[in-house]
Amino acid sequence: MATLLMRISAPLQSWGTQGRFTHRDTEREPSKSGIIGLLCAAQGRPREADIADLRALRMGVRVDRPGEIICDFHTAGTDGIYLVEGKVNRRNVIVSERYYLADAKFLVGLEGEPKLLHELQDALKRPTWTLFFGRKSCPPAQRIWLPDGLQDTDLDSALSAYPSLDAYGPPRQRLRLLIEDDTGEIVRNDQPMSFATRYFIRRRLRTLSVSNPAYETEA
Repeated sequence: MATLLMRISAPLQSWGTQGRFTHRDTEREPSKSGIIGLLCAAQGRPREADIADLRALRMGVRVDRPGEIICDFHTAGTDGIYLVEGKVNRRNVIVSERYYLADAKFLVGLEGEPKLLHELQDALKRPTWTLFFGRKSCPPAQRIWLPDGLQDTDLDSALSAYPSLDAYGPPRQRLRLLIEDDTGEIVRNDQPMSFATRYFIRRRLRTLSVSNPAYETEA
């Protein structure tokens, strides 16, 4: 087994797992469905494509910078628009609450067979389609692929040892990890079975705290 590490950094991210209709939520960390969707875009896989190989990858997230959740009130509707003369036609207006994660930075890891991980790393270097973090309004602030992102080690070790991605301000002593684990205490409905039909099932994660490599270096 090997691990592919990716940098997830942007002014805005949105990793919804429960939002429907006028309420669009975001988790505080990248969702597995969002990361797999990003990889599908990088490889040029259409919505109807089989994603069993990507779904089988074991995923983990290290929170290098937690960020803050913000809300945007989004107005949409067939006739609910601003008119040229300055008036507003308010018929059929739909107001939705859309939540975003602002100024966050994560190290995401995927554990699996080396051959597939090499293919994914190459796709992130030369993506087929535009990449974004949850919504098209959330493009990456930095390149996602890391030059040394392919690690010949397990997921837990790779996430714990990789240098901190957050160079802003004094380093925090401990970093939070979320690791996919069938016995984990956290349950999220973000394991994608089909993007064509938007069918997702639950998966479990465990959470733990690890020393910040940057803090250890400065100490």
